Amino acid sequence: MRLGLVHVNMGPLSRPDAVTQAARAAEAAGFDSVWAGEHLVLPDPQAPPSPMAPQDPALDSLLALTWAAAHTTTIRLATGIVILPQRNPVVLAKQVATLDVLSGGRVMLGVGAGYLEPEFRAVGANFAERGAVTDEYLDAMRALWYDEHPSYQGRFAAFSGVDAYPRPVQQPIPLIVGGHSAPAYRRAVARGQGWYGYWLTPEQAAASVAGLAAAARQVSRPGGSGPLEISVTPRGRLTPALAAEFAEAGVDRLVLLAPPAADGVARTIETGLAAIAGL
Repeated sequence: MRLGLVHVNMGPLSRPDAVTQAARAAEAAGFDSVWAGEHLVLPDPQAPPSPMAPQDPALDSLLALTWAAAHTTTIRLATGIVILPQRNPVVLAKQVATLDVLSGGRVMLGVGAGYLEPEFRAVGANFAERGAVTDEYLDAMRALWYDEHPSYQGRFAAFSGVDAYPRPVQQPIPLIVGGHSAPAYRRAVARGQGWYGYWLTPEQAAASVAGLAAAARQVSRPGGSGPLEISVTPRGRLTPALAAEFAEAGVDRLVLLAPPAADGVARTIETGLAAIAGL
């Protein structure tokens, strides 16, 4: 069972020194990854399903991970997640490739289709067709990263006669798909190296693993992709018994949420290491 730490760019961890300290502490403890979440803007006043108040601080996920990369050497840098249809795929492809180069090949790109309509409206993004946009943007970015002569023609993205160097260090960049819907499960199976579920119980994690298995019977997985890596942020305080339940459910990585307190990261790291010590 691997361990990660989220959200290293939000709340009390949105200060430069806090990002640095959290990333270094996780790396020193043997965590394999730090994760940065994303909300570009938040509804004001707060209204369901928004998970945060409009004044809650959240650094840009890729910039925060770049800062973390500059202060670490080995820990992997994951977006958990980028709301892909709100981003320009050409610009995002350049940003992700840049971070992969600067970090020496440590990026894990987590993406999701999003769910906050006011956020989409604020950035002029297509909320109604966000699933289809997500799939096209993934294809467009892959062309820029891996094709000798990149080009793409779709409904929502189109380019030709262009190129973008440097290419990412990793070929391919690990793609992690977030979301608990049937389309997200199919997207993870067909396109991803991993799947990420946030704030789940072991029972919910097991249900998602079953959903991914059902999706695998509907869509084909590219050859050479290997098993789908399952990452979950657990709901509540992690204990050895709870960690064992997540392992039994098929989870490969627990991405722990640091509580909003000054010593939250240290306590979360200690709790996580103790919880998986006997697995």
